[in-house]
Amino acid sequence: MNHLPLIIKREYLTKVKNKSFIIMTILSPVIMIALIAFVAYLSQLNNDKVRVISILDESGLVQDVFKSTETTVYNKLEGMSLEEAKIISKETDSYGLLYIDRFDDIETVSKHIKFYSEESPSITFISDLEIKLGEKLTNLQLRKNDIDIELINTSKISVNIAQESFTGEKTSTVDSIIKLVFGLAAGYLLFMFIIIYGNMIMRSVIEEKTSRIIEVIISSVKPVQLMLGKIIGTSLAGITQFIIWMVFGGLLMTIVSLVLGVNLLETETPQQELMQMASEGIDFKYLFESFKTSLENLPVMNLIIAFILFFVCGYLLYSSLYAAIGAAVDNETDTQQFLFPIMVPLILAVYIGIFTVIEDPHGTVSTVFSFIPLTSPVVMLMRIPFGVPLWQQLVSLLLLIGTFMFTVWFAAKIYRVGILMYGKKPSYKELIKWIKY
Repeated sequence: MNHLPLIIKREYLTKVKNKSFIIMTILSPVIMIALIAFVAYLSQLNNDKVRVISILDESGLVQDVFKSTETTVYNKLEGMSLEEAKIISKETDSYGLLYIDRFDDIETVSKHIKFYSEESPSITFISDLEIKLGEKLTNLQLRKNDIDIELINTSKISVNIAQESFTGEKTSTVDSIIKLVFGLAAGYLLFMFIIIYGNMIMRSVIEEKTSRIIEVIISSVKPVQLMLGKIIGTSLAGITQFIIWMVFGGLLMTIVSLVLGVNLLETETPQQELMQMASEGIDFKYLFESFKTSLENLPVMNLIIAFILFFVCGYLLYSSLYAAIGAAVDNETDTQQFLFPIMVPLILAVYIGIFTVIEDPHGTVSTVFSFIPLTSPVVMLMRIPFGVPLWQQLVSLLLLIGTFMFTVWFAAKIYRVGILMYGKKPSYKELIKWIKY
C-alpha cells in the first residue's frame, strides 16, 4: 500500500501546527521589519543633523564653491591664522575645518588642502569635497591656460555602444544588469532555501529517531516512502511559511511606512548626494529605452519554467542528503562531519555563479558546472537569463533528475539502517557498510 500521501499530510500538519513554527512564522517578518524601520529611523535622524564646516581659504580661489544647504552649513573664516581657525572651529563645535594653503600655482594649491576634525570624517563627505574642489581648480587651470571651458563642455560627446547579436536581437548594458540580477536572486534564493529547510528536515528525522517514534512508524511504512514523505511535507510547510512571510512582511512594511512616515524602500543615505552628482550626465531617455528593450528580450516563460524545475529538483536532491544525515546520527552535534561535504559544492556553485557566470556565462567553466548535478541548480539558473540553448537546459535537468533518483536510493539505504541505530557515532566506513546491507 502506498502510504506516501498520508506521510506527506502528517509531516505538513505536524510542522504547521508546531508552536515554534507558528511563532517564528509570525515573529520573523515582525523582527525583520522592526530592524529595517529602526535602521531607517536612525538614518533619518543622522541625515537631519546639520553639519557646520569651517573654511579657511588663504588662496582665495575656491570660497565661492561652497553653498550652504539644509544639512550642511559652510562658515567662511577670514583674516586669521590656521591655529586661530582651529580654535574657533572647536569652540563652535564645527564638524571640521577645511584649510586651503596660500600658493600662486593652482596645481600646488591642489596638493596643500587639509581637513581638520576631532573624529574621522565621513568618506562620502570627503569625496564630495574632493569632487567640488577638483572641478573648481580644473576650471581655473583651464582659464589660466586661455582655454575656453564652455567650448570644452559643448564639445563633449557621450558614446552609447549599441549591442546586437548576429541574428539581429538588440541588447544593452542594462540588459546584462537585469539578467545578472535575476540570476543572482534565483541562485541565492535556492541556496538559502536548501540551508534553512534542509536543516529542518534533518532535525525532524533526528527528533523522531531519538524519541523512538520511528520504530513504530517503520513497521508499517517503507523507509523510502517515509523519507520522501518527510522531504515533501517539510518542503510544503516551508513554502507555506515563505508565502506568509512575503504577504505579512509586505503588509507590515506598508503599515510601518504610513505610521512612522518613513519610506523603508527609499531611505535617504549619505551616498545619495554622490549618486545624484554622478547621474547628472546620464541620458535617462536612452536608459529607459534600454530598460524597456531588456525586458522585452528576457525569455520570461523559459525563466519561469526553468526556475521551478531546477529549484524543485535541486532542493529535493540536497534534502534527501540532509534526511540521510539525520538518520545516521543521534544528535545535531554529530552532523558537522557529514554536512561539510554537502555544503562544499553548494558554496562552490554560488562562488562560480558570482565570479564566473557573471563575467563569461557561456565559458567553459560556467558551462561545465551547469551540467554537474550538485552545482547545476544554482549555476544553470544564473546562466539561463543570458541565453542558454534548450538542449543544454534539458541535458542538465535530466542529469539532475537522474542524480536525485540515485541520491534517494542511496539515502534510503542509509536511512533504512540508520534510523534504528542508537548510541554510536557513525563513520564514513560504517555508512558504506549500511549501503551494502
